[in-house]
This record gives sequence, C-alpha cells and structure tokens, in this order.
Amino acid sequence: MKLIAPSILSADFTKLEDEIRAVESAGADWIHIDVMDGHFVPNITMGPFIVEAVNRITDLPLDVHLMIEHPERYIPEFADAGADLISVHVETCPHLNRVIDLIQCSECRAGAVLNPATSIDTIEWILEYIDFVLLMSVNPGFGGQSFIDNTLEKARQLKQMIQTKGLSTLIQIDGGVNETTIREISAAGVDVFVAGSAIFGSKDYHQTIKNLKEKM
Repeated sequence: MKLIAPSILSADFTKLEDEIRAVESAGADWIHIDVMDGHFVPNITMGPFIVEAVNRITDLPLDVHLMIEHPERYIPEFADAGADLISVHVETCPHLNRVIDLIQCSECRAGAVLNPATSIDTIEWILEYIDFVLLMSVNPGFGGQSFIDNTLEKARQLKQMIQTKGLSTLIQIDGGVNETTIREISAAGVDVFVAGSAIFGSKDYHQTIKNLKEKM
C-alpha cells in the first residue's frame, strides 16, 4: 500500500488546525512534520510543542523528520509529544544503531534519512533494524524545491537491496513530489510520498491528493 504524507512545513500556520483537518478529510495517510535546528540545515522550524498540538488535532500517524544535530537528545521529547514515526539523518548520527534503538524503545517506528549525495551503502548494515528509509530528493532546509532526478536510480537500488535482504522496509521520499513527478517516483519502488507545496499550494486538497494517489 502506498501512502501520502502531507508536509505541514507548507501549510498556513495561521490556520494550522483547519489545514490539518482538511488534508485528513482529503485522504492523507500520515502527517509529515519537519524539524530543523538552523545548524544541520539553514532554517529553523518546529519543536515538540507543535507535535503535541498536531497530535491533539488528528488521529493520523505523525511522521517526525529530525533535521537536527544530536537528535538523540530530543527523541524522548518528540515521542512524548505524540510522534508515531521518527527519522534521523545518518549524517548526524555517528552511532546510528544506538539512536535507532532509542527511537524504537520510545515506542516509535524508526527511519534513517539520506541526503541526496549520501550513498545507500551507509545504511546497508542497519537496514534490517529500521522501519523505513527516507530519501531526500532535494537538499533539506526549504520547501518548494525541484526534484533531483538521480534520486530515482537511488530508490531503485535501495529497493533491490531491501528485496535481496528479504526485508519489508518502506522507502519514503521527500522533495519535489507533485502530480508530474509522482508516477515515475512510484515506479522506482517508493512507498511513502511526502508532499508539501504540491498539496498545500493547491486550491483543492481533496482533488490534489486524489490525483496523486491515482498517479502513484
């Protein structure tokens, strides 16, 4: 089953509750929450208090993407705030097994994130321990960027690695997902599609999510 995870980074925060309820009723499967610290990426966004607020609004799984240095310091806070899935960048985790174990001990599903230029070889020996891999198809930090084309080959190779190991690990993709790109991305083996401006920048969330699901 393939899933759509609208990223609230592109939502109108003056009416965040309405935005979340709108995408939920429009057929969203997860809510994606981008957390940025202004150090690992050149932007500052949400913290645990936003996750807690969103958790009060929706029953959809909350997919928290930590684009931060030293994520292990904050994982318990995000789990307590209501995160269902937490993903961390391999580039920030020299002891990735330990961080993944911390996420799972916090009763969340655990994901490893790869920046566009980071090889899938970096997760080969942890793949069996994680629930999903998030492939960044733009350089993280800002919404509305264009899809980096060679991410398709990266997704295909990752899918082959997962199948060879006999695993059920999900592949998620974030960046440049829209009605033009989603069909080819899906064909490359991706399971979960993070879409921000493609959804929240559209006039009809229901029709946009319907179109995305039909094309994937």
